[in-house]
Amino acid sequence: MDAAAGQQQEPQLSLAAVRDALVREEDSVVFALIERARHPRNASAYTPAAGGGRSLVEFFVREAEALQSKASLLLPSAGRYQKPEDVPFFPQDLPSHLFPAKSYPKVLHPVASLVSVNDAIWKMYFNELLPLFTVDGDDGNYAETAALDFACLQVISRRIHIGKYVAEVKFRDAPQDYSPAIQAKDKDTLMNLLTFKAVEEKVKRRVEKKARTFGQNVTLEDSANKQENVAEDSGCKVDPKVLSKLYDQWVMPLTKDVEVEYLLRRLD
Repeated sequence: MDAAAGQQQEPQLSLAAVRDALVREEDSVVFALIERARHPRNASAYTPAAGGGRSLVEFFVREAEALQSKASLLLPSAGRYQKPEDVPFFPQDLPSHLFPAKSYPKVLHPVASLVSVNDAIWKMYFNELLPLFTVDGDDGNYAETAALDFACLQVISRRIHIGKYVAEVKFRDAPQDYSPAIQAKDKDTLMNLLTFKAVEEKVKRRVEKKARTFGQNVTLEDSANKQENVAEDSGCKVDPKVLSKLYDQWVMPLTKDVEVEYLLRRLD
């Protein structure tokens, strides 16, 4: 994460820097969904192979993650899964000598690498989110569909796992508030400390506006009878309300789950 970049010895970490990173990730999430929405559902890409084998999408994700991790053999800085926010969906398939291949700036407690909610992200994406922003149908572009799904999964996972940095910076700012709950393994108190409803509402409105702005079908036609209205959702490539729902029901709750799981181990 950019907020964690810098000196290896004492990298700077601030809530403002982490929030900036989260805002930038919103753009990536919106664009990834817009790209995937160009294709219909393409259910065949998710059908297990004959004999109960893996689906094309699962096969693609497993192979792509392994390939990305192997990039560190050619260029150490190019290998993926070097940082705590880059979490593989199938870590067991990564070459053991490459995971992790390179140390990252020590801004987080070492337990950060153990915190993952990718199982929940995988189920949410395919079972609940995908039907909300893709149309029924089959255009035969299964390989591209798998690649676009992989891009969506990665950016959503990255956005959620940046929560490790959120938890760290909040703990550093007020250890006296968090330490008693951590020592008591009190998840409810930690969740309350991490929840700011007003901020969450702003995030939901912002991602909805970004989806409405980025996803417009732009034309050069000029209408004398009405002004251009970016609030007209029917012309958007992805329904902006889907982005609001994504953040409300899944991204922000799962981010807080990451934060709580990280904090529960913070004093180990």
